[in-house]
Amino acid sequence: MRHDALDQLSRVLLLLGLAALAGILWVLLPLLAPLFGLGGDPGLVVAAWNRPVALISGHAGNDSGAVCTAADGTVTRTEAEINAAVAQRTAERLRRAGADVVVLDEYDERLQGLEAAVLVSLHADSCIDASGYKAAVHTYSVIPETNRRLLACIDAAYPAATGLAFHPNTVTHNMTEYHAFRRIAATTPAAILELGFLGGDGALLTEQPELPARGVSDAILCFLKAQSTQTP
Repeated sequence: MRHDALDQLSRVLLLLGLAALAGILWVLLPLLAPLFGLGGDPGLVVAAWNRPVALISGHAGNDSGAVCTAADGTVTRTEAEINAAVAQRTAERLRRAGADVVVLDEYDERLQGLEAAVLVSLHADSCIDASGYKAAVHTYSVIPETNRRLLACIDAAYPAATGLAFHPNTVTHNMTEYHAFRRIAATTPAAILELGFLGGDGALLTEQPELPARGVSDAILCFLKAQSTQTP
């Protein structure tokens, strides 16, 4: 009897201790959130914690993508290197928030049937003297409302971080019918994002890759938080 009572008391004390610890962590989250680069919003940390997030570093493992050259033909920048720099920084920010992030190549075998909380493929536009970003989701998605929420978060967070406006009337079929959309699990929310133009936005993309990375990670965190508040 006494042994059973001690066991029961131990369990009660353990539960009380865990509850107290959870309360302390919740109080501290607003103070810890700035360390993750998330402002003062503890809800973002909670929404991202241990969530599987996939990023595609556009053209990685396949080709260079768009290539910009100087007048003498010297290569000044390539799309693949811009995408990789932003993808790496985006992954780092999301991991600091607690997300479980994987960075994939363009035609990565792991895309087949991929199940994740969200996937975003990062690309950059051509070397012409233009400016702006654009994003798209699958035309034939079976989760259109979910994907629209993802686009809404991109349209809110990305220009806020980068100062880039949406570039109108340039979303192509290669974006809305992007190959990865057909390979991942149909229930995985996904978007393709053109980070900016290698021409007109080249200075931002090469010299301040942390800004597009912040825009992408903030958009993903916005989406994860929105998803966490949706009723089944």
